[in-house]
Amino acid sequence: MKKRLCMLLACVMLVAGLAGCSGGASGGSEGADSGSSQAGSELKGSPDETYYMCVPNSGVEYWFTVYQGMKDAAKALGVNCYYMGTPEYDASKQVEVFDQILAMEPTGIVVHPITAESFVDPIQRAVDAGVGVVTFAADSPDSARTAYITSDNEKEGNTAAESIAQELGGKGEVMVMRNPGQTNHETRCDSFIAYMEENYPDIQVVAEEISGQDADKTYQSVMTVAQAHPNLAAVFTPEATSAVGAAQAGIELGGGEQSLLVACCDTSEQVLDLLKDDKFFVAIAPDEYLQGYISMLNCFYSVHNEMLNPKNSREADGENLWQVPYCDNGLSLVTKENADSFYMKNYCEKIGVKDVDEMLSPYEVE
Repeated sequence: MKKRLCMLLACVMLVAGLAGCSGGASGGSEGADSGSSQAGSELKGSPDETYYMCVPNSGVEYWFTVYQGMKDAAKALGVNCYYMGTPEYDASKQVEVFDQILAMEPTGIVVHPITAESFVDPIQRAVDAGVGVVTFAADSPDSARTAYITSDNEKEGNTAAESIAQELGGKGEVMVMRNPGQTNHETRCDSFIAYMEENYPDIQVVAEEISGQDADKTYQSVMTVAQAHPNLAAVFTPEATSAVGAAQAGIELGGGEQSLLVACCDTSEQVLDLLKDDKFFVAIAPDEYLQGYISMLNCFYSVHNEMLNPKNSREADGENLWQVPYCDNGLSLVTKENADSFYMKNYCEKIGVKDVDEMLSPYEVE
């Protein structure tokens, strides 16, 4: 609770800066005259500034709300923003998209690096070209990015483990589905296993299988492990796609009723439907909207150093003045009781867009 409160206060302070700082895209920090009745003018970027979101597998529902948060922040700042990504999970293909964006001479890029290592050099190329780069949901900590915004992937794995352990009464057999090659998913699985080992020695992780974010492959893996371990009680997946396959296996093993506690990170319409039908245990949902909104704010400040006056030697050392190594955007526990709040169709209606295509459309300053 204390960590969450600190995070919210930090966000309030950051957003408050939008109203209280002066200067524009290239206006420096001149501000108003000392005799003016107003301390400063509204913070706005230049209408020719462009910011891009770069993601792997652009059709994943998770990114849509993140982009909506980014878009709302871009509107508030008076800058343009665009959504781009790959059709699949492939590090080299995502780097290609990143370089395509870089060739368009953007102001800033908000990127989910599919792997940390693959984006060290691309991010350095961007920074060398004067482009601001912020990572979200997954990080490239050895890169020159100026900020990392996430829900804390370790906490997600821990939260899923604690929820399952409590439901099992501290005893039982569980399995984990992995998705090698995506850093944040690996962190979720590693933390889930480590949390169980440290806090619940009577809960055994009897299998770790590869899902590749494939529901059918996950279904087959769970069925196979359940044959070898008939007391299998729970399955954890680091994302929502493979979780559907685990839930289907649990339903079949239970003769039409859910026989396994299935927990995952992120949500999808299928996961939400299963939750409401009492055929899924729990989902851990990062606050996607805040993730995008805070990422955009951080990216904006990373290219507007003229607004900052920190008490350190970064300016003298030629470094970017905006450095936020980690910012937690928070998470939610999704259950049958609150599942309606997480449906994409309900969210589209709430924000006044007709569908996901409209949500993912560019925002361009008129």
